[in-house]
Amino acid sequence: MAGHSKWANIQHRKGRQDAARSKLFSKLSKEITVAAKMGDPDPDKNPRLRLAIKAARAQSMPKDVIDRAIKKSQLGDAADYSEIRYEGYGPNGIAIIVECMTDNLNRTASNVRSYFTKFGGNLGTTGSVSFMFDRVGEVTYPVAAGDADSVMLAAIEAGAEDVESDDEGHWIYCPMETLSDVSEALEAALGEADEVKLIWKPQNRTDVDLEAAQKLMRLIDTLEDDDDVQSVTANFDVPEEVAAQL
Repeated sequence: MAGHSKWANIQHRKGRQDAARSKLFSKLSKEITVAAKMGDPDPDKNPRLRLAIKAARAQSMPKDVIDRAIKKSQLGDAADYSEIRYEGYGPNGIAIIVECMTDNLNRTASNVRSYFTKFGGNLGTTGSVSFMFDRVGEVTYPVAAGDADSVMLAAIEAGAEDVESDDEGHWIYCPMETLSDVSEALEAALGEADEVKLIWKPQNRTDVDLEAAQKLMRLIDTLEDDDDVQSVTANFDVPEEVAAQL
């Protein structure tokens, strides 16, 4: 068990602050629609859709908005989205993974490449940085869920592989294939989670100084602001004194 990364905590807080933004709801709705269109519109029969709905509920998305996103998947005029992953390096050689969902691959590729170039990075080929990350499930709980030992015990019993706890919350990790089962077992033990999702977890993180952190934040914020971008992950961290300045 270890403390969560300072950068990840900053992202987590930012996510909470942005929870009411229509852009975030739009991205969550897109994932629900695509998950329902690719599989079954019944979440009990579609693990991906079930996770997408959990993620939406964690961000307080209204039930009627979730239902509309599912119904949209069954309409003949629903947009045909493609999923694509971009990999590259940001300032200071930090590895970055960008997951997108788009109805125009040329537009998305051009935009993502321009963002990397603008902020001192460079886009690589598929597989150029993903080997430095593990694809895992992540379940997030607030501090109020319990102390570190009790959360660790619940996580082990639920089938999780690792837990990171600090004074801001608990992050529980499990194999991607078992995320749905693990999250349901955790919900029975600890209550509803703040977030349930698949992530790219860095195998190692590189500390950066204030200047590099600011450049990386500008790049990541720009990427996340693009309607086609679903998630951005990077393998850097910020020391406590730098985090305080951010």
